[in-house]
Amino acid sequence: MPDFNLDQRSEQAPSFYGGVISDHNSVPTSLSQPKENLVAAIALRIRQSLDLESILKQTVAEVRQFLQTDRVLIYRFEPDLSGVIAVESVRKPAQSVYGHKIEDPCFADKHLERYKQGRVHIINDVSTAELTPCYGEVLKNFGVRANLVVPIVASEELWGLLIAHHCDSPRQWQASEVELLKQLATQVGIAVQQAELYDRVKSLNSYLEQKVKQRTAKLQNSIKFETLTRKVTQKIRDSLDEPQILQTVTQEIGQILNIERCKIELYNGDRHHAEVVCEYTTTLPNCQGSIRQVADFPELDQQLLQKESLQFVEISELNPLNTQATRLVCPIFDDRGILGNLWLLRPKEQFFQSSEIMLVEQVANQCAIAIRQARLYQQSQIQVKELARLNFLKDDFLKTISHELRTPMSSIQLASETLEALLEKEMGDHRSATFTKVLNIFRSACHRQNQLVNDLLTLCYIDAEKELMTMQWIDLSVCLPQIVAPFKERINNQQQALIIDLESHLPRFKSDISTIKRTLAELLNNACKYTPSGETITVTASSTNNGIKLSVCNTGIEIPPLEQQRVFDKFYRIPNRDPWKFGGTGIGLALVKNLIQLLNGTIYLNSQPGKTIFTIELPCETTKDL
Repeated sequence: MPDFNLDQRSEQAPSFYGGVISDHNSVPTSLSQPKENLVAAIALRIRQSLDLESILKQTVAEVRQFLQTDRVLIYRFEPDLSGVIAVESVRKPAQSVYGHKIEDPCFADKHLERYKQGRVHIINDVSTAELTPCYGEVLKNFGVRANLVVPIVASEELWGLLIAHHCDSPRQWQASEVELLKQLATQVGIAVQQAELYDRVKSLNSYLEQKVKQRTAKLQNSIKFETLTRKVTQKIRDSLDEPQILQTVTQEIGQILNIERCKIELYNGDRHHAEVVCEYTTTLPNCQGSIRQVADFPELDQQLLQKESLQFVEISELNPLNTQATRLVCPIFDDRGILGNLWLLRPKEQFFQSSEIMLVEQVANQCAIAIRQARLYQQSQIQVKELARLNFLKDDFLKTISHELRTPMSSIQLASETLEALLEKEMGDHRSATFTKVLNIFRSACHRQNQLVNDLLTLCYIDAEKELMTMQWIDLSVCLPQIVAPFKERINNQQQALIIDLESHLPRFKSDISTIKRTLAELLNNACKYTPSGETITVTASSTNNGIKLSVCNTGIEIPPLEQQRVFDKFYRIPNRDPWKFGGTGIGLALVKNLIQLLNGTIYLNSQPGKTIFTIELPCETTKDL
C-alpha cells in the first residue's frame, strides 16, 4: 500500500491522492465564464435532484470535459477508512479504474484531519515527485503523470475525494482549476449531505410506515379480538346450551386467529381423564370425542394446575407425517377449580403472540363462566322438574284427601244438625249451660272443618272457580255490613274495635259477589285472630280511576319484612302471631290471592310498626246510575 507520508516538512511532501500539499487559500478575483456556468449547472442539478449517483456521474464527466484531462473520479471512504473508486469518467486510451478498492492503515493517523481541514494535494509530474515506492507503484499502474486531489466533506466528516488524473504527460495545474475542483467538491459535499439526509428521511418514513402498519394491524387485531370476546360474552348471556357455546368459541377462535385446529377438552369429575367435547379444524382427522388419560401427561397437567398458559413445540400425532407443530394450551378455570383446557395448533414456524395469548385466556375465562352457568342451569332445571313432580304429587294428594274428607264431613254436619233438631224436640229449653256450650263447640268445629275442606278443594280446582263466577252489580253500602256482621260478636268478645269506612257516593261495580265475600271474610278472620285486645280493625272501600279498592287494616301488630314475602304462600303461617290460639292451616291468604287474581285484581301487604294493611285493587266496570 502507498505511504501518505504527510509528516514531511518540505513543500513537495508526497501523497497517494496528490503530490505536494498546498494551501490554496487565495481565490482568483475573476473566474472564466465556462467555469461559472459549470459550477452553477452542477449546483442547480443538486438542488433539483436527489439522485446522488446521477449527480456524481455527471459531475465527473463535465469536470473531465472542462479540464480536458484523461480521468476524473470520486473516491468514497468506507466506515473502516478503506476506500473504493465509486464514480469515474475516463477518456480513451486511458484505462478505467472504476471499482478499485484501496486500503491504507496509516491514512487515519497521517492524513484524516488534514483532509477534513480542506487541504488540496497536487502532483504536476509524477516522475519528479518524491513518492513512497508503494504509492508510486499504484500511480504507475493507473498510468497517472499528473494528479490533483480535493477533499469532499459532508456533515463535517470526510466523505471522499474528487481526483483529476492526467495520463498523457505532466501537467501544471492552474490555480483556477484547483479552485474549480474545490468549489465542485463543496457542491458534491452538499449533494452527499442532501442525499444522506434524504435517505435518513426515507428510512424514517419507512420506519414510521412500518410502525403505522404494525399499529394498524394491532388495532385491527384488537377490534377482532374485542368482537370475539363480546360475541362469546353475548352468547353466554343469550344461551345456556353448553355444547353450543363451546362449539361457537372454538370456531370463532379458529377463524379469527387463522389456525389449523382449536379444541376444548373437559375433565371428568375426579380428573382422571379429559374428553374433547368440541373442535374446529381445517385438516383431518377430527379428534372430537377422544379421551386423554391425565396420568399419561403428568408434567403437562401439573403445570396446567398452576392456572398458567403454555406454548411449546412438539411432534403432532394428528399429522400423518408426524411433523412438529406449535401448541398453545390455556386452562379453563374459576375460583372453584380447573374445568378443562383450550388447545390451539399452528405450524412449528409460527408462534402465538402475547396479544393472542391474552385473547385466548380471556375467552377461556368466559368459557369457565359459561360452563358453570350452564351446569347450574341444568341442576336448577332438574330441581325444578323434581319440585314440579313433588308439587303435582302434593296437589294430587290434596285433591284426593279433600274429596275423601268431604263425604264424612258432610255426614258429620248432617248428623250435627239432626242431633240438634232431636234435642230441640225432646228437651226444648231444658238444656244445661254446659250441654249448650259443648253443642256449640261441636257445631263450630264442624263448620271449620267443612270450610277447610272447601278451601282445599277451591285451591286444587282454582281454574274451575272462574267458570262458576257470576258477574253482577254490587253495592258495597249494602253488602259490606252484611259481610262484617258475623264477626261483630267475636270482635266484641275479644275487646277489639271495628270501623267501616265507606267513601261517600261510592259507585256500584261489576264483580262476583261470592268471591268478594269470601276474600273479605278471610281477611277479617285473620284480623280478628292477630289483633290484640284494645286495638282496632278498619274496613275501607273507595273508588279508583279504573275500579274499586278494598282494604282491611288492624292495629297493634306488625309483620316482619322477611315474613311479608311469604304470607301468601300455601300452608305458611307466621310463627307466634295468634294471641287467641285459634290455629289455622295457612291456606287462607293463598286462597285469597288466587281468587283476586281470577278477578284480574291484585292484593298487597303494607306492614309498619303498630299497623298492618291488606289492600285489594279490582279493575272493574263502575257506575253511579243504576
